[in-house]
Amino acid sequence: MTTPAATYRVQVRPGFDLAATADLAGYLADLGVTHCYTAPLLAAVPGSAHGYDVADHTRVNPELGGEEGRRRLVDALREAGLGLVVDIVPNHAGIADPPSNPAWWDVLKNGRDSPYASWFDIDWTRGRLVVPVLADSGEPLDDLEFKDGDLHYFEHRFPVAPGTGEGTPREIHDRQHYELVDWRRGDTELNYRRFFAITTLAGLRVEEPAVFDATHAEILRWYADGELDGIRVDHPDGLRDPADYLRRLRRAAPNAWIVVEKILETGEKLPDWPVAGTTGYDAIREVCGLFIDPAAAPAFTGLDQHLTGKRISWAELTHGTKYAAATRMLAAELNRLSRLASEVAGAREGLAELAADFPVYRSYLPDGARHLAKARAEAGRRRPGMGRSLDALTARLRNPVDELAVRFQQFTGAVMAKGVEDTAYYRWSRFIALNEVGGDPERFGVRPSEFHAACAARAESAPEGMTSLSTHDTKRSEDVRARLAALSEVPREWTAMATRWTEASGFADPALAHLLWQTAVGAWPIERERLKAYVEKAAREAGTSTSWTDPNGDFERALAALVDRVYDDSELCREIGDFAESITFSGWVNSLGQKVVQLAMPGIPDVYQGTELWDNSLVDPDNRRPVDFAARRELLARIDGGELPGIDPSGAAKLLVTSRTLRARRDRPELFTEYTPLEVEGPAAAHAIAFDRGGACVVATRLPMGLARQGGWGETSLKLPDREYIDSFTGRDYSGSRLTLAEVLDTYPVALLIRRG
Repeated sequence: MTTPAATYRVQVRPGFDLAATADLAGYLADLGVTHCYTAPLLAAVPGSAHGYDVADHTRVNPELGGEEGRRRLVDALREAGLGLVVDIVPNHAGIADPPSNPAWWDVLKNGRDSPYASWFDIDWTRGRLVVPVLADSGEPLDDLEFKDGDLHYFEHRFPVAPGTGEGTPREIHDRQHYELVDWRRGDTELNYRRFFAITTLAGLRVEEPAVFDATHAEILRWYADGELDGIRVDHPDGLRDPADYLRRLRRAAPNAWIVVEKILETGEKLPDWPVAGTTGYDAIREVCGLFIDPAAAPAFTGLDQHLTGKRISWAELTHGTKYAAATRMLAAELNRLSRLASEVAGAREGLAELAADFPVYRSYLPDGARHLAKARAEAGRRRPGMGRSLDALTARLRNPVDELAVRFQQFTGAVMAKGVEDTAYYRWSRFIALNEVGGDPERFGVRPSEFHAACAARAESAPEGMTSLSTHDTKRSEDVRARLAALSEVPREWTAMATRWTEASGFADPALAHLLWQTAVGAWPIERERLKAYVEKAAREAGTSTSWTDPNGDFERALAALVDRVYDDSELCREIGDFAESITFSGWVNSLGQKVVQLAMPGIPDVYQGTELWDNSLVDPDNRRPVDFAARRELLARIDGGELPGIDPSGAAKLLVTSRTLRARRDRPELFTEYTPLEVEGPAAAHAIAFDRGGACVVATRLPMGLARQGGWGETSLKLPDREYIDSFTGRDYSGSRLTLAEVLDTYPVALLIRRG
C-alpha cells in the first residue's frame, strides 16, 4: 500500500483548475506533505463549483483542463516527489443537465429498454420516470418547446424517444418515458434514488458489476498506470452494500491507500472493511474537544434556555428533526420503503419512527444489528401502541437479504444527515463549536484522558486512516472553532454580552440570534455580505422561520437587517469587535495546539487548503474562496530563512508549526510509530496535553485563559522518556528527562521535541 505521510486537500474547480493545482507542487513539497489530495476530477455537470455531481465517468472534467490538465498535474507532482490522492463519487451521478450525462440521457430517451436503465436505482412500477423540474404555478407544460429534435423547458433540455416527435410539445411530452412535474413533487413522488434530498443527483447501482466497471474504468486506469496512489470514497453509506463495494475496489486497486467518508458517532467503530480508515471527522471531534472547557457546560445550557425560553434536550430535538426529515424531505424514499412492507399495519409511521430513533448513520448487516435493537427499544417507548407493527418491521429489518432491510440501511444515513447535520445543528445554538460533522453537541469538550484513549485506539485499529481539522464539508473552519473554544473559558462574560445583544435586538428567533453572535465573534472581522449569506443559509437549514422550499421574505429581511446592525450600529459593532479581540490571542493558542496535535497524532493528517495560516471560513461555499498561495510561499521562505514569527495576525506561526510537523513526519517516520501519553506534573498540569509518538514528543497548551488567570506554568514539568531533544519550532536543544513547561513553551504555546540520535 502506498501510504502518504500527509496530504493537502485542494478544491480543484473551474476557478482553480488542474494547471493551477500543478503549479502548487513545489510549494506542497516544501510544506512537507507527500500527496496532493484533490476534489473529484471526472466530468461534472457544466458549471459545477465542487465536482461531486459527476455526469460523465469516461473523461476528466474539461472545465478543469481535461486529460491534458491531469497529465500536467501528474508530471508536476512526480517532479516534486509527490503522489496523488483523488476523491471519487460512487453513490450518485449529476443529472441537472441531462445532455452532459450520456447514461441518464439514454434512460430518459429509451426508458427501461435503455442499456443504461440498470445504472440507476429506479422504481419503474410507477410507470414514467418522474423529473421534478417544472415551476409550481400556472401551466408550466405550456412553456415546453420542441426544437432541434428535443424538448426544451427554458434552460433545460430533454430527449425525445424515437417515433414520438409529432404533435404539440405537450403531446410529445406525454409520450415520453419520463414525466416533467412540479419541482415540489420531488420529495414525495420521486421514483429514483437520490443523494439525500437532492433531486439532481441520481443514485447509481454500483453493486452491478457492469456499472462498477464503467464508472471506475478511468480512475482505475490512472491507478494501473502508476499515476494515482490513493482514493477517497465519498458517501459510502448511500451504497446498497458498502462492504462488497469496497472489497471490489480493493481488488481493483490492491496497493492503493483507500479512505472512506464514513461519519462515526461517539464510540462507534468502523466495520471490518479493506480500507485504511475514515476521512477523519472523528478526529475533529476529539482534537477540537481538547481545547473546550467542560466546566462551562452548565453556563451555556443556562444561557441557551434563558434566550430561547425552552428546555429541550439534544436527544428530543434530533428525534423531531430526524422524524421530520424522514416523513417530509425524504417522503419519496419512505413511501418506497412502505410499499415493501405493505403487509404491516402502520408501516410508514413505524419505519419513520425507527429511522428517527436510529442511533448511528446506518448499520451494515449483520454488523450493527445492535443499533436496530436500540432503535426498536426507543421506538417502543415513544410509540407504545405500535408494538406489533414495530416487531413485524424489526423482524424484517434485521434480515440482511430482505430488500426492506437493504433499503432501510440506505435510508437511515440520509435521515441522520438531513435531520441532524443540516437541520438540528442550525437550531441548537447552545455552543456552536460543537456543532460539527461527526461531532456530538451534547458532549461539552474532551478531557485529556479521553483523548489519550481515543488515540491509543486509533493507533491500534486505524493507524493509516486520515485525520482532519477542516474539510470542504465542515460547518466552520478549525480556526473559527479554536476561537469559539476560548468562549468556554469566559462563560460569564459571554452570557452577559449575548443576553444583552439578543434582548436589545428584539429578534423573533433568539436561537438564531445567538448563532449569529457566536459566528460574528468567531470569524471577526468578517465581511458583511459573507455574514449575511451564512446566516441566511443557517436560517433556511434550521427550517424554523424560513426554509429553502418556502422562503419567508419578511423574516429574511429582518434577519438581513439584524446583520446590518452588526456593522451600522457603532456601539454594537465596537462591542462585537472588542469581544472578538479579547479572545483572539487565546484562539490562536488553541489553533496552534489543535494543529500540532492533529498533525502528530496517530493517523495520516490532511491539511485543508489554506489552513496552514489562520483561516476564518464558514460552511461551504464560504470555504471555497480563493487561497493566496503566493503569500504562503513568501512566508514559508522567510521562515526557512531563519525567521521565528510571532503569534500575530499574519498566521506565520501556524505555518511554522504546520511545516515543521509535516516535515518531521515525512523525513523521520520512525519517530511516529507509537503512542504514549506523557506525564505532566505541577500546578498547571491540566493545561497541557502531551504525548510521545516514539521519539517525537508533542506538548500543547489547552485552556490558555485559565492558565493565565492562575499565573502561568509555575513549576509544572514534563517528563520525557529520553534526555536529548531539539524543538522543531524554535531549534532549541534540551537536556534532561524532566523539563519545566515555562521554559519549553516560553516562545510558542506548543512544542515538537525530536529525540536526538
